[in-house]
Amino acid sequence: MKSFEVRNAHFDRLVNTAGLRWMGQNTNHATPHPAVLAAMEKCIRDEEFHIYAPPAGLEALRHGIVADLGLEGQAALVSDGAVASLYHVCHSLLGPGDEFITTDPTWNWPMAFARAVGAKVTQIPIYGEEYGYRLAPERLKAAITPKTKVIYIVDPNNPLGSACTAAEIEGIVAVAREAGAYLIHDCTYRHFAHEHTLAATRYPERTLTIYSFSKWLGLAGMRVGAVVAHPDIIEKLSAAPPNNLGSNILSQRAALAGLGIKAEWFPGVLSQQRANQKLIKQAADRIPGLSMPVFPSNGNFVVLECERAGVKPEALVAAYQKHDIMIRQGAYHTPNFGDRFVKISTTVPTAWVEEFVDLLPTMVEQVRGQNEDVKLF
Repeated sequence: MKSFEVRNAHFDRLVNTAGLRWMGQNTNHATPHPAVLAAMEKCIRDEEFHIYAPPAGLEALRHGIVADLGLEGQAALVSDGAVASLYHVCHSLLGPGDEFITTDPTWNWPMAFARAVGAKVTQIPIYGEEYGYRLAPERLKAAITPKTKVIYIVDPNNPLGSACTAAEIEGIVAVAREAGAYLIHDCTYRHFAHEHTLAATRYPERTLTIYSFSKWLGLAGMRVGAVVAHPDIIEKLSAAPPNNLGSNILSQRAALAGLGIKAEWFPGVLSQQRANQKLIKQAADRIPGLSMPVFPSNGNFVVLECERAGVKPEALVAAYQKHDIMIRQGAYHTPNFGDRFVKISTTVPTAWVEEFVDLLPTMVEQVRGQNEDVKLF
């Protein structure tokens, strides 16, 4: 079988595993607000699925996204999930010979999109105490070349859960402005951060802010997101979007309803996931060799280092899979640092987390010192 067939078959098995505890994809499993469900039900009853949505998205949703970010004067282009925005931006702004700079680890797919159009990808390592698990502006400046066209930061970082400070954002923006580069600020996990500074407030003319409804609102399977930028950039992006007939209207109705109830509903989600993080931290602290390098995490997930415990991430993932618990091996995010950690998602029922931590001592002992390769997909 081709590698993409093997990969798809793996995820198909996961999707079709009844009762699977999804603790590796950062999906949000909180009970939806009734208003969100009602909006979807009304959309179906009214048979809106017969029509195309507006090409840039429902006007109320576009304005709602900009308002949620507090980026007055910017414009939103609704997409089939945040990753579709990233695909579109990379294909629109990059070409052969351009340079795309990001961190290691980062979200891998934009690198693939950049390479697909002939751009060179440069990664700056940020994994380790010596880096504070964040990108220092001076290290970014040292990596800039005359060919640098796009700087891409995932902030808060996936998978680490670290977030740039306001001073670091100021510094990163200064570097981007001096280089005349576009800055893609992927804010997929912004709503979970303890503090967060939007680069677009400092560099509105060339920052593209990536917005997602997959994580905070729990609409991962419905694929709705957006890119927010200066109207001139959105005008350029709107010339040839992949969703030129509009994104899923059912998803947009759900997203719009979500913005309406966010202030009422989301604080409970945030409180629960932070409590779940603490449960995992407490369990890890009781097991020699395990550690949590970034705590509290600014995302809806935590990284658990297991290398010093003599545990291979893939072996731990496979052991939990036998209990229908899905966590993520580090190599999914970074080949250079992936042998050090697993990632666990925390916007899940507390009962799932309790099951995970109850099993943790047994799982670690079961796979400790296991050296044979474990093929996940």
